[in-house]
Amino acid sequence: MCLLTGPASRRSGPRTSVRNATTRTVSDMHRVALAVTDGTPLFELAAACEVFGIDRGLADPWYDFLICGDDGARVGGWLHAGIRRGLDALADADTVIVPSCRDAAEPPLPALVAAVRAAHEAGARIASLCTGAFVLGEAGLLDGRPATTHWAHTTLMRERYPAAQVDPDVLYVDDGDVLTSAGKAAGMDLCLHLVRLDHGTAVANALARTLVVPPHRPGGQAQYIPAAVAHGRDHVLADLMTWALARLDRPTTVRDLARQAGMSPRNLTRHFTAVTGTSPLRWLHTERIRRAQELLETSDLSVEQIAARTGMGTATTLRRHFSHQLGVPPAVYRQTFTRARTD
Repeated sequence: MCLLTGPASRRSGPRTSVRNATTRTVSDMHRVALAVTDGTPLFELAAACEVFGIDRGLADPWYDFLICGDDGARVGGWLHAGIRRGLDALADADTVIVPSCRDAAEPPLPALVAAVRAAHEAGARIASLCTGAFVLGEAGLLDGRPATTHWAHTTLMRERYPAAQVDPDVLYVDDGDVLTSAGKAAGMDLCLHLVRLDHGTAVANALARTLVVPPHRPGGQAQYIPAAVAHGRDHVLADLMTWALARLDRPTTVRDLARQAGMSPRNLTRHFTAVTGTSPLRWLHTERIRRAQELLETSDLSVEQIAARTGMGTATTLRRHFSHQLGVPPAVYRQTFTRARTD
């Protein structure tokens, strides 16, 4: 049994945004199906296979991973896939991953659209990588929902699916049972986000270390970093973040961060927002909660001790912020992961 921290799916109640997370406990959410059609690009497909298709002993059980589609489909334009399950098998999955389309300008394959819609109606969580969002849009799954895709295709997506609330400035959007991501590396971010929802922060971070990728980039981070930032002082922010994470147990102000980075507070905030999509203090607050999650999952420290180690001050403060962000108090979060380890 695992605790899923994140928006509730249609199985468990109304959907909410990733910024207003709730929790749900399920025992069978482990079958992940990857939809493959002729012309599916290789990168996003490979990212999903690496994350969900290889059991590295990080959690027991890991995912039951299926590749569904057309036998002999060309992947990346030159690899021929040997697939034993058709697209109709998507309806048997708990989570369906829809990678990029061959060409976003072309209408998605009707058989794929129908299979994704049927899987969603059967209760599956649907996640698209990059232009796979066009398949979800065609299936009607994005109507009235926030969503994203690669920034270069957001204008087309708005034109084709006007009922969708397309955001071109985020890495991924978690709307509960429907999730969408931007291009390439953002697909890996979304896959790791799904692992974090299913198995917790410690497992997701361990997997990220194995894959040598950043352990967490929030969905609200900007897709496209302006050249002045990307080629200027973004490396200073990387050093600054490392410094800040090493002292989460201490009070830290924007002035402290600016002094460490050698910037003015205003300049730091401008750079920070461009790179992360959020303010310095909001980023720091999120990292404190994330550290608390990991300590609750992996240690026997009391809530009071965890509050001190994460810079939250008191157990009361930690409980309030933890419950607000994740939807459950720390004790319930810990109990669920303790049960998951002993089941």
